Amino acid sequence: MTVLFWVLAVAAVGSGAAVFAVGSMARATFALLASFLCVGGELLLAGLHYLGVLVVLMMIMEMLVMAVFMVMYMMDPAGLMPMSMVHNRRGALAVSGAVFAALAAGIVAIPWPERRGGPPHDPAFALGQAIMGPKMPVMMVIGVAILATMIATVVLATRTGRYGEDGAR
Repeated sequence: MTVLFWVLAVAAVGSGAAVFAVGSMARATFALLASFLCVGGELLLAGLHYLGVLVVLMMIMEMLVMAVFMVMYMMDPAGLMPMSMVHNRRGALAVSGAVFAALAAGIVAIPWPERRGGPPHDPAFALGQAIMGPKMPVMMVIGVAILATMIATVVLATRTGRYGEDGAR
């Protein structure tokens, strides 16, 4: 588990950095997807199965839709012309270096508290209760309603409409 954790952590950071190194928006999208998939794997390793699967499924769909739009609307989706994802390279390096140094110093300098208690029996339920409290069932119903609305919108937006070519039921 520890080895897999570190492999996923290094892969997440590496593919996140690749977003700024590749030459096309489509490749940057898939590098970002790889980073998010590694983070989803980290959540699964941490025992947060619901959140891990949620991150994986959401990011796959989001990044694939983003890639499709990149190919449709970008002037150079394949990256045949040089491009850079970084603006103000020196300023960005200075700010990111300072933030990294401050965070690393904070990790080392701050005394970490001792853990009290153990992990909850169901981490997903505990997280849901911490975020939503008693309104979690309402959010679950709303989630299904939003999914049904998205499906209905796609069905009704097709060229043939709800009833097909001839309009017969």
